[in-house]
Amino acid sequence: MDTNLDLSCTLVIFGATGDLTHRKLLPAIYNLQYQRLLPEAFSIMAIGRKDKTSNTYREEAYKAVKKFSRFPMEEEVWKDISHKIYYESMNFLEKEGYIELQKRLQIIDEKHHTKGNKIYYMAVAPEYFQHIIDALHKHVINKEEKSWRRIVIEKPFGRDLESAKYLNSKIVEVFQEKNTYRIDHYLGKEMLQNIMVLRFANMFFEPLWNSKYIDNIQISSSERVGVENRGGYYEKAGAMRDMVQSHMLQLVSLIGMEPPNDLDTESIRNEKVKVLKALKKITQEDVQENTVRGQYGPGQLGGESFLGYREEERVSVTSDTETYVALRVFIENFRWAGVPFYIRTGKRMPQKSTEIIIQFKSIENILYFKEKILQPNLLVIRIQPREGVFFRFNAKEPGTQQKIIPVQMDFCQNCQLDINSPEAYERLLYDVMRGDSTLFARWDEVEYSWRFVDSILEGWKKQKPVFPNYEAGTWGPKETDLLLQKDKRGWINI
Repeated sequence: MDTNLDLSCTLVIFGATGDLTHRKLLPAIYNLQYQRLLPEAFSIMAIGRKDKTSNTYREEAYKAVKKFSRFPMEEEVWKDISHKIYYESMNFLEKEGYIELQKRLQIIDEKHHTKGNKIYYMAVAPEYFQHIIDALHKHVINKEEKSWRRIVIEKPFGRDLESAKYLNSKIVEVFQEKNTYRIDHYLGKEMLQNIMVLRFANMFFEPLWNSKYIDNIQISSSERVGVENRGGYYEKAGAMRDMVQSHMLQLVSLIGMEPPNDLDTESIRNEKVKVLKALKKITQEDVQENTVRGQYGPGQLGGESFLGYREEERVSVTSDTETYVALRVFIENFRWAGVPFYIRTGKRMPQKSTEIIIQFKSIENILYFKEKILQPNLLVIRIQPREGVFFRFNAKEPGTQQKIIPVQMDFCQNCQLDINSPEAYERLLYDVMRGDSTLFARWDEVEYSWRFVDSILEGWKKQKPVFPNYEAGTWGPKETDLLLQKDKRGWINI
């Protein structure tokens, strides 16, 4: 732990009984304690609408950690953290609960010496964000308080640009931009953080990272699961708001950014914003030419039968919500002029995978074997579940004949048993404690990503889709292949 930083704080979790808290936040906190990264002066105030005691909540937290933590449950480690966990039952919409919350937080601060420092984590449905922030401002947060206060907001950050602007104005009024952490857990993944190192720390990549040498870039994120128990949320979001506006455009900005002046937080964010501002707008007129949307119907995967999206719980039987999106995107700047970025993401795919594929241009007038069409060089950055880098290049096949074949180098950093990569939430929570916002979206990143997405959503309103248009367990609608075929390209599956 960086001894120059005072990490003392109370983590206040709104939505502490939900899946996100049990599957991600509580295990992340335990893992930080396991590594001795949590400060001694630390506590957790878990807030939910269900009526239960702190002891009951601790028992549930124990089970969640035991099930989802990447480290084994060690009783001594759990003992160090469990007595610092408290539970408060309250209605997020009633002011009386916040008045009582303030009293309990003061008691906890004094008991655990957290100096009044607070992290407010919004692990609730987006419709509660504004109300909770307003209530905190009126009843909990003391403006004269000298301690720091930070807020963590889960996606989606708004439903469109207009709602995102309004939400942002409410947040920064209370917490200011420097204390606002818009979380995108993709940015906490180990290989995402490795992208800049791969590019800027290797002489043989960065000089080739441009339109002169790169033919196209493909970014794919597929999930085997459907909407599970999130039908109500997903009906309001869809794949475009849930995945493209946040995760996928963040990947585009990291791959497309210019080298920052230094590794300072704002320098990196500045370069990411430049990419988002340079995205060629997909107007209502070219939506059909550059986008594909889909919705899964009934199907089979691995011998198991699955319902169609419209048959899922809390989903309309006539729903036009997309569960799949594919885009052809261009960055209009000198580095990337003419290079297509193909993006696809969907649910009920054959496998869970997120990867970035950089396809280099083919060599013209090659000296060897002109009758042989050589396969292009590929660089694949694997983000999940497998983490690593795959590089394909051409070499001579062993033997007497002059035959060129593709060969590969494959580095996997989480395949060995002794390598256990940190979970994204682990890294991101620790960064919030440290006050490091590098891996969080700044407001203008959110703004320009919404500007890009809003134009597509407006175009979609004029065209009623024919859903469902792909079976569960397949790679999406057939139009996805046509999106690349008209460019005389195809999706690459390694």
